Amino acid sequence: MADLPAVPERPAFLEPTAVPQLSLRGAPPASSPDALLSLLRNAGAAPNVVEATATWLARRKSLHSRTAYAKDASWWLAWCAASEANPALARPLQADQYAAALAEAELAKSTRARRLAAASSWYAYLVRAEAAERNPFFGMERPSVSADDSPTRGMTAAQLAALLTYARKHETARTYALLVMLAVTAARIGSILNAPVGALGHDQGHRVIDLITKRDHKKRFALVPMAVEAVEALLAERGQPEPEDLLFVTNTGKPMDEPAAFRLVRRVAGAAGLPHADQLSPHSLRHSYATALLSKGVPLADVQDAMGHADPRTTRRYDRAAGALDRSPSYKMQDEITAAMRALEGE
Repeated sequence: MADLPAVPERPAFLEPTAVPQLSLRGAPPASSPDALLSLLRNAGAAPNVVEATATWLARRKSLHSRTAYAKDASWWLAWCAASEANPALARPLQADQYAAALAEAELAKSTRARRLAAASSWYAYLVRAEAAERNPFFGMERPSVSADDSPTRGMTAAQLAALLTYARKHETARTYALLVMLAVTAARIGSILNAPVGALGHDQGHRVIDLITKRDHKKRFALVPMAVEAVEALLAERGQPEPEDLLFVTNTGKPMDEPAAFRLVRRVAGAAGLPHADQLSPHSLRHSYATALLSKGVPLADVQDAMGHADPRTTRRYDRAAGALDRSPSYKMQDEITAAMRALEGE
């Protein structure tokens, strides 16, 4: 194999004017592996950088993982463009400034940690492929994500019922089916949005769907009757799409992305009258699945398996999140105070 061309001393990697106004929230600068490679080419990245990046992405087994890495890495490139930094020559100081910008954007610790990890992984591979001289993220202190640290807001069973009832009566078959799938499978939104119609099937008398989960594993989920009914209505509305077609697409037939699903959950929750609609997300339905079942006494091991958690401590986080509020000593403190207040009023 021929030697890769050397990186130019000062390559025109990204033009400073590419992203004059940058928000570190919302839709990522690149929404797919191909989009990330196009971003690099259009910005004038050296050919060996583009080739190494393509190989770095290809090492991920599933399209879902490749897409996730591409999205997260693209935020760093966009920040470099907006701040007139050349990522091919980036130094630790600039990586630290990027980390500070993520914090200033008030992103969740888990989101910040994931984006920094993606950028570091990309550079580590570029160095290995002799397409970069250093990894500016090496040795960086990244946000510590505790097992108990979850910004996700959940819903009670009654709130979930209100959400789904409203969607069934007033929304499209697609919207209702997506919300039902999230509510009764506890699958991650990325797994559901990347599922083709052909992932639907039967197994031992159950209706099922096979989804790609974390670490590129395939997991079979049972579809309860309300999910089957919702999905069948969706397929009928779409005119029975082909097995290779994605289950959830936009009105124009394009893949539905996670930001769109995020907006959909908040919009429908607001219309349904949920008091914290502006704090909900697709993950809120997964969160609610775990807290509701654990509060009903469903064995931790069963919930862990349904959630796809490798470590039971991850599942217990949901139990603590729900129980901590129910068992808060503040309620007992209120009883003590109000009792004392009544005593004073009786004097």
